[in-house]
Amino acid sequence: MHALHRHGPLLAGLGLAALMAATRSHSFGPALPLPDASWAVFFLAGMFLRSSGWFATFLAEAAAIDFLAITAGGVSGWCVTPAYPFLAFAYGALWLAGRGCGWHGVGGGHGWARAAAALFVGVTAAFLISNGSFYLLSGYFPTLSGLEYAARVARYYPRYALSTFFYAALILVGYGLLRWLAHPRPDGVNQSP
Repeated sequence: MHALHRHGPLLAGLGLAALMAATRSHSFGPALPLPDASWAVFFLAGMFLRSSGWFATFLAEAAAIDFLAITAGGVSGWCVTPAYPFLAFAYGALWLAGRGCGWHGVGGGHGWARAAAALFVGVTAAFLISNGSFYLLSGYFPTLSGLEYAARVARYYPRYALSTFFYAALILVGYGLLRWLAHPRPDGVNQSP
């Protein structure tokens, strides 16, 4: 168990990287693609890994996947505009939300509520940053008002939020279950996660 604890951050980082690779590269052709888990990955990395080195690693991974999807996978580069670098700020909002929440408090009603609130704030900020920068910098909307653009993209917010909440909840519940199973109490009854 000591070795697992010592290598926990590396294992968590590799697992999150694999999750991003498996879902962000869905454009390469699976019959039933999964929703992109990138936003959840950045939030969870902030919670569990906290290091800015991991943040930079996930930024590089996201950019590499996008590059490969466009250059080798036949995916349109329509979204790669002068606004693309602002995704780093959107992902940063998610990472900071996760970092501010922290993983040690997850468990019990208050911890889950705090994690959900932090994730909601992170997702909302990321959505506003990514879509606002795309509107302002992409060059695709010279005649569209900001309000009209906001009305058009607002319908996508629930999909981003739900997929991010789904992945985050799945991983946090799994993590809580593993912690609960790994820390039995002396009387034989496991502690709550």
